[in-house]
Amino acid sequence: MNLQQPHFHDDDAARAYFEKVRWPEGRVCPHCGSIGSEYVTKRAGRYRCGAKECRKDFSTTTGTAMESSKIGLSKWLWTFYMMASSKKGISSLQVHRSLRVSKDAAWFMCHRVREAMKAGGLQAPLDGPGRVVSADETYHGNIPEAQKVYSKRRAGSTTKRGGRRGVGDKRAIVTLVERGGQSRSFHVATADAETVAKILRENVARESRLHTDSSAIYKKVGKEFAEHGAVDHSSGEYVRYENGDFISSNACEAYFSVFKRGMRGVYQLCSEKNLHRYLAEFDFRHNTRERLGIDDKERADRMLAGAEGKRLTYRRTNRSEQHAR
Repeated sequence: MNLQQPHFHDDDAARAYFEKVRWPEGRVCPHCGSIGSEYVTKRAGRYRCGAKECRKDFSTTTGTAMESSKIGLSKWLWTFYMMASSKKGISSLQVHRSLRVSKDAAWFMCHRVREAMKAGGLQAPLDGPGRVVSADETYHGNIPEAQKVYSKRRAGSTTKRGGRRGVGDKRAIVTLVERGGQSRSFHVATADAETVAKILRENVARESRLHTDSSAIYKKVGKEFAEHGAVDHSSGEYVRYENGDFISSNACEAYFSVFKRGMRGVYQLCSEKNLHRYLAEFDFRHNTRERLGIDDKERADRMLAGAEGKRLTYRRTNRSEQHAR
């Protein structure tokens, strides 16, 4: 696929394309679920359900992240494709310049696309018997001074290592990555042993082999899995070979590398309220990467299919003075 395709420039072509992605077996009424009973109204792209108990109007975007938008569908499909094909994302300012929509509209569009990228419903535990799941935590962004809470030992301290207070000033993120498979990331208030243990128990199959660094937060919960291997980063150890296999948390480190490059180089600023949306974006692209046999077109189509049933209002994004662009 390339940006010269008609559905990136013409709303009628965009509607026809989106209908094929959303309703490959025929149009489905978003209100009652009836299939093939609709008929065309005088308004282009508008249908009326033929079921007697329904008889409601609907369009291609009804019940999706694009519902009630006054922006042309071709511009929406362009945004979906660009966010799918850009490894580190595309800023709303770039969308604003390319599509000539307002900055606020572009910012809200990008968040609605991220909503479509978010995994919904119950998710199966990561991996299984004999398979490896890496777990690690990282810290990103700055917490406003008014929200910072320091221990008594640190309160009022004038001693700063390297001019910084450390990870306590940043937002904690915990990520799980299957070896050669899926990733799952969580923004948490504190990456302590209790929080991390709860995430691992709910998201990783107990038969899996858990690989982490030597942090104490993994020692107790690691015993609940088939195997727990840890590498000691403080001594310069990042990979250790044991019994014909290697132990490493480099899968998480690679994920964090792409995430932080995107957040610093593309988005630059991000409010804590919306951090989970950006994690969902990077998780989605990681889980549909080319190494798994998914190209840009299929990735964008999966995002479009995921837009169904996911509404996001402007108020829910809680836009503040600090937000990603």
